[in-house]
Amino acid sequence: MPRSHPAPLHPPAAESAVIMGVAGCGKSTLAAAVAQRLGRDWLEGDLLHSEASRHKMARGEPLTDQDRSAWLASLCQRLQQHPGLLLTCSALKRSYRDRLREASPGLRFAFLDIDRSEAHRRVSTRTSHFFAASLVDSQFETLEPPTGEPGVLRLDAQWPPGELEARVCGWLERTWTSPGACP
Repeated sequence: MPRSHPAPLHPPAAESAVIMGVAGCGKSTLAAAVAQRLGRDWLEGDLLHSEASRHKMARGEPLTDQDRSAWLASLCQRLQQHPGLLLTCSALKRSYRDRLREASPGLRFAFLDIDRSEAHRRVSTRTSHFFAASLVDSQFETLEPPTGEPGVLRLDAQWPPGELEARVCGWLERTWTSPGACP
């Protein structure tokens, strides 16, 4: 179930957004800040991974497309059930993003772009996440950057958190069809 936040000042727009990127880029931190500012629910996509997939990643084994299939189906279902949801998801491949777009018309993607060494540094300092730092390289190998895709905002993941939040909220306000999306 999406995390709850205080009621927004305006009715929520039907459009949803995904905060995406490789492990360690700051998806969860940004999603929490944007959700609070927008008065939206947000969902940590990692929570929907199967127990088998979480164990596999904890052992340092990369997930396959087959491993991700049921996870993506769960994410699609949540997007359909909760219009206006903010979702964190690596969304590494175009096919994954297209599948999410099919489930949620008007879906936007905020892509947190980060270099490999900084992602390694960040992931290796995390203590409460199941994702093994050794998997960062496999994420970069799988990543198909969303360059040129519709509804995508590219952000430098090393910008200050407040700047990232402001840019995402401003962009969503300009691109979502419902006025007043960002109180």
